[in-house]
Amino acid sequence: QVQLQESGPGLVKPSQTLSLTCTVSGASITTNSYYWGWIRQPPGKGLEWMGVLAYTGSTSYSPSLKSRISISRDTSKNQFTLQLGSVTPEDTAVYYCTGALGGTDWGQGTQVTVSS
Repeated sequence: QVQLQESGPGLVKPSQTLSLTCTVSGASITTNSYYWGWIRQPPGKGLEWMGVLAYTGSTSYSPSLKSRISISRDTSKNQFTLQLGSVTPEDTAVYYCTGALGGTDWGQGTQVTVSS
């Protein structure tokens, strides 16, 4: 079974870059047909898909975030990383990393608050 664990700072100041890492166990992030993603849920709102990293290394991002989001990977550590630039308090949310091959596995989520 694939397990995912998010890590990163819980507090980010406005205008800075939010950076979160997802550590994957139970599967290689380069395994054929796996897709690795980030989803967030702001307080009192629904889930928002942010972007995905394919096993090939290619990426796709939400149009609403495309100008300030980047997802990258470190295959030696079996990790993938989210970077979101120019954050505002509206980026406050619980952030989840996911892994999908048929079904989808989720990390437990990590709270990120954007505040000065």
